[in-house]
Amino acid sequence: MEKKKKRFIMPHLFWIMMGLLVVVSCLTYIIPAGQFGHDPQTGALLADEFTYLGEQHPVSIWRMFMLMLKGLMDSGLVIWVVLTSGAMTAVIMVTGAFDEFLNWAIYKLKDKSENILICIMFILMTYLGGFGGTDALIAVVPIGVMFTKKLKLDPICAIGMSTYATLLGFGTGPVKQATTQMLMEVDIYGAFFTMFISMNFFMVIGLLFLLSYIKKIKKDPTKSLMYSEGWRPDTTQTSTNLDEPKEVNLSWRTIAILSVYFGQYLVLVLYPFIAGSSAQLFDLMIATSVLTAIIGGFIGKLSFNQIGEEFSKGLGGLAFIGFVIGLAKVISLVLTEGMILDTIVYALTRPLMDLSQSVASIGVTAVVSVLNLLVPSAISKAAMLTPILKPVGEALSLSPELTVQAFQYGDGFTNMFSPFLGWTVGSCVIAGVPFFKWFRWVFPKVLCFITISFIVMFFLTEIGWTAF
Repeated sequence: MEKKKKRFIMPHLFWIMMGLLVVVSCLTYIIPAGQFGHDPQTGALLADEFTYLGEQHPVSIWRMFMLMLKGLMDSGLVIWVVLTSGAMTAVIMVTGAFDEFLNWAIYKLKDKSENILICIMFILMTYLGGFGGTDALIAVVPIGVMFTKKLKLDPICAIGMSTYATLLGFGTGPVKQATTQMLMEVDIYGAFFTMFISMNFFMVIGLLFLLSYIKKIKKDPTKSLMYSEGWRPDTTQTSTNLDEPKEVNLSWRTIAILSVYFGQYLVLVLYPFIAGSSAQLFDLMIATSVLTAIIGGFIGKLSFNQIGEEFSKGLGGLAFIGFVIGLAKVISLVLTEGMILDTIVYALTRPLMDLSQSVASIGVTAVVSVLNLLVPSAISKAAMLTPILKPVGEALSLSPELTVQAFQYGDGFTNMFSPFLGWTVGSCVIAGVPFFKWFRWVFPKVLCFITISFIVMFFLTEIGWTAF
């Protein structure tokens, strides 16, 4: 009897983090301890002043475990901002405001011409991903399927009008980078307007790719990647009456809930300008998250208990992510206590020292793009990489804002074909597209997005951009 080959299964993030902690602890016995010089007045790292200490400062595995409490406590601010923000979003999602708005928009668009319908749907999905992006948006894939049946397009277009668009917004939108900004200790939403422009720029490019493919398969159906899978436009059933979007009236409740939800981001973005300082921005983020959940919940006719239950579910769903953020801080503590963090940064940046800052920023983006395939979770990856990325940016004289931007672009695009991201793989299953076919379609687009992000990073670095 033939033995079935065991498929590789990516270990749970818990074990990845545990493994990293053990490896880092062992490295303190191996890597020579070293230290950069620091400016006595500003405390800034001096990249051209590095010395080896001549003795090891090992951190045992037991000591590493004993540092966990400190890591969790030191990360408390970031953890609680992430948890309360996630809990607030969970409450808003349960009110059904996003669903009603989307269904209302779909109904209003049902009689529009094909290209207008596709464009507006794509824009709606991108903005939904940019401001409310979670893996729960896999639920919009059936909407894409419905429209592709109506327009006699292949199933790849169903993912293109749903997950492709939402992931594009999620990866380039102005809201996503808040956690990375907190970890890098830069102004939260300080680059909101730049990233809003960036999201729209990439949205237009992504839409043009989709429209080009649709035009190609309309002209010659054999050009469809799904043609070999049996898709034929002449045999594809158009949507039945059951599939047709039903009339939906946009209620005042939905308008009010969405106004409160998006209004909080406007408050957070404008606060530093109005107050003249961002000293209490974290306090404001917690306050607005809790108030948005309460106000949005009551407007959405949720009971006291329902608001409490959904808020607690949202907290619970992100509790592990909070733990991961704490463990990532432990990595930083072990590297610092073992006096090897500066040595690692020195080794990583030495080959880049003779290159321009603009090329160095591109290098950071490229490295994160590759790592994103293995660890798709943006928050987890930010927590894992920040202990290294922050001093690397300092050693290369990159501003923290540029390092955050390089991270976001690196984290933003390879999600579209990561085999470890349930959002992407699940979308393929729902739309009936073999993952390899989807990979073939989206891979060149992702390469184009990444290349453009390199150009943008080069430009931002050259002009000395910090934040706007």
